[in-house]
Amino acid sequence: MTRKLRFAVIGCGFWADYQIAAWKELDGVELVALYNRTMNKAEMLAAKYGVPRCYDDAEKMLVAEKPDFVDIITDVESHAHFTEMAARHSVQVICQKPMASGPAAAAGMMAACRLSGVSLHIHENFRWQAPIRQVREILDSGIIGELFKARVTYCSAFPVVMNQPFLAELEEFILTDIGSHILDVCRFLFGEPLSIYCLTYRVNPLIKGEDVANIAMKMKNGMFCFAEMSYASILECEVFPQTLLLIEGSGGSIRLEADYIIKVTTASGTQTLRAEPVRYDWVDPMYAVVHSSIVDCNRNILRALQGLEPAETTGSDNYKTMRLVWAAYESSKRNAVIELRDFNVVLHQPG
Repeated sequence: MTRKLRFAVIGCGFWADYQIAAWKELDGVELVALYNRTMNKAEMLAAKYGVPRCYDDAEKMLVAEKPDFVDIITDVESHAHFTEMAARHSVQVICQKPMASGPAAAAGMMAACRLSGVSLHIHENFRWQAPIRQVREILDSGIIGELFKARVTYCSAFPVVMNQPFLAELEEFILTDIGSHILDVCRFLFGEPLSIYCLTYRVNPLIKGEDVANIAMKMKNGMFCFAEMSYASILECEVFPQTLLLIEGSGGSIRLEADYIIKVTTASGTQTLRAEPVRYDWVDPMYAVVHSSIVDCNRNILRALQGLEPAETTGSDNYKTMRLVWAAYESSKRNAVIELRDFNVVLHQPG
């Protein structure tokens, strides 16, 4: 029987509650400690989940606990710091998205883990959502033929900054926050792009960054992919936090609609199915499709740490997604198509 892997959580903010609840759904892990710079936040979560020890010094925690891995659930600016700290102590790393604040930080994270011989995984859970996985299975079946066009949509008027007020202070907002998810979904479903063109806009005057982005990509397989995202869209049907899809191929189309409805249309007609997320008792019903996917993402990473299967969202894989985020910002700034084979991420400077 595989021994339980001991892990610690670094950061006890908004998402840590759901992340810990998701880990509790899995066998093979034991949460031994929490770190937060404000001790009372760690103590509150520890009391809720029965975690034995809390720290306000992450390095002391790593020395004392010697965990097999850490789950870093902090703001993006601190991801490199904590990843490199864990690597120095030969601790495997799981880090929340977005991976890093910029190319240099991301490269430093990967290098530190590589030199220390530890793995780096990014918790990118959108590709693990039940309807997204179902669509991927349908695509793999070949039923709609050769793909030529797709639209990936994440548009709502949900006031996300109320839950996470730090987002209002970001100079780069929606592409970093949601774009890292949506562009990873594009890569998961359709492969790698050759070029990218992006337009951004700020509607909300109370935030610093952009809250609307539209992206067009030419993919390596020849198809076109359009990704649109907005936190300013007042629509008839509010579908936050669902991702919607329309995929067209030579033999038909796939439409992922609100409430996890998937419609597959071919010359012989339309088949309708529903890909419901698992509704764990700790899941917020509004966030069900997101929260349940945390369990599946964690499971995949855990099985990789146990040597049972490859992980999908490694640091090196997620770097490809982040490179698209940075290229999208560069495209918006220059109002130009970015040919990705020529794109040097060092060109991109936040702000």
